[in-house]
Amino acid sequence: MSSGCPPQSPAVAKSEVAVEGECPLLAATFAYWDNILGPRVRHIWVPKGDQSMFLSDGEVTFLANHTLNGEILRSAECGAVDVKFFVLAEKGVIIVSLIFDGELKGDKNTCALSIILPQTELAFYLPLHTICVERLKHIIRKGRIWMQKGNNIISILSVEIVLIMKLLASMKTHSVPEDVDIKDTVLNDDDIGDSCHGDFLHTAISSHLQTCGCSVVIGSNPEKVNKIVRTLCLFLTPAERKCSRLCRADSSFKYDTGLFVQGLLKDSMGSFALPFRQVLYSPYPTTHIDVDINTVQQMPPCHEHTFNQRRYMRSELNALWKTDSEEDIPPETVIHTDETTLDLNLFQDVPHKDTLVKSFIDEVFMLKPGLSLRSTYLAQFLLLLHRKALTLLKYIEDETQKGKKPFKSLRSLKTDLDLRDEGDLNIVMAFAEKLRAGLHSFVFGKPFYTSMQERDALMSF
Repeated sequence: MSSGCPPQSPAVAKSEVAVEGECPLLAATFAYWDNILGPRVRHIWVPKGDQSMFLSDGEVTFLANHTLNGEILRSAECGAVDVKFFVLAEKGVIIVSLIFDGELKGDKNTCALSIILPQTELAFYLPLHTICVERLKHIIRKGRIWMQKGNNIISILSVEIVLIMKLLASMKTHSVPEDVDIKDTVLNDDDIGDSCHGDFLHTAISSHLQTCGCSVVIGSNPEKVNKIVRTLCLFLTPAERKCSRLCRADSSFKYDTGLFVQGLLKDSMGSFALPFRQVLYSPYPTTHIDVDINTVQQMPPCHEHTFNQRRYMRSELNALWKTDSEEDIPPETVIHTDETTLDLNLFQDVPHKDTLVKSFIDEVFMLKPGLSLRSTYLAQFLLLLHRKALTLLKYIEDETQKGKKPFKSLRSLKTDLDLRDEGDLNIVMAFAEKLRAGLHSFVFGKPFYTSMQERDALMSF
């Protein structure tokens, strides 16, 4: 592959990132368009250690230049980030490149932040593509501000690039398989009380479904944590399971934004630190499950979560704009949780009970374990929820003339679709949200309602 590659400029800086395990990422690059010299690579990040496929610096530069060729006439709105996906079969690599405008040395330039993977990792990477892109988009927002202030963007980008490398390395070894065997979950127990208390299991699954299938499972015993992780993954699609991660027995992973279900271990003192910013930046609200003390808490519903997320994002970018130096960047807020106090601020007790999950759990344990009956019954339950979500969407479309009128008949919807219990409504709404993003905000109106205000409003119907 080295033949025909341009020589690497000695001015290009290179960082080696220490990653535990084998990182499927070959390299990450930051390049820009120089009006005199054309595409130029500013920085290269590579994982440290032996790799099955190695790219020389010249090859990395060639691939990075490839992503900027033809971008000189790029026309996009100010602040826009274009995502381009290249599959170069002749080189045996895939390149995910984010193209954006930024200021370098006082001039506006077209820039590209790219990650390079072997083509053999295409099936592994595709389910994680949205997670990586959304995280890189936000770090680019911060980087553009840093560039406009005349500071070095590399320090800002390096933080997220390192985290992306560690995420991909952890998913390579500890991701949940596409097909989860029910024998490895709580639903295979002879009795509901074998592995965990029945009410705890009911609340955990119900809240998991109410938060669009996003949960973080925390505990001290890795086997117990992973069993709950696999159980919750039974209620996800195969693609969503590939975006879920088991906990590591020897040492704990850190929380990663964007994963659907992830298992995390507490430290020797029985506590775990959740990063406030990363939890808030998850695409959906999250359920917090502690298997040591059997507690379940959840974040506010989707429309509140989106509002809080965007408000925090704006405040974060404003704070960065007012910062004069890298040392003045405020530290990331951390949420501390231990076995005695569960004051997560962002989380609240599960406010609503349901009948859908309660009936499912009661009935599934009536079936004989060890056979395929429980798996079949689970598939029918998920199909039922999916059809209820489609029916709810069609109902709202008809009532609002496909969004032309505001939705005003929540009480009628709950009666007509037999969703009188708030928990049942929340579960079906969460399924529908993933089918039609923004449904919560459309139905519940003003997104800045707090959960208490929303409950008061619902009580008035």
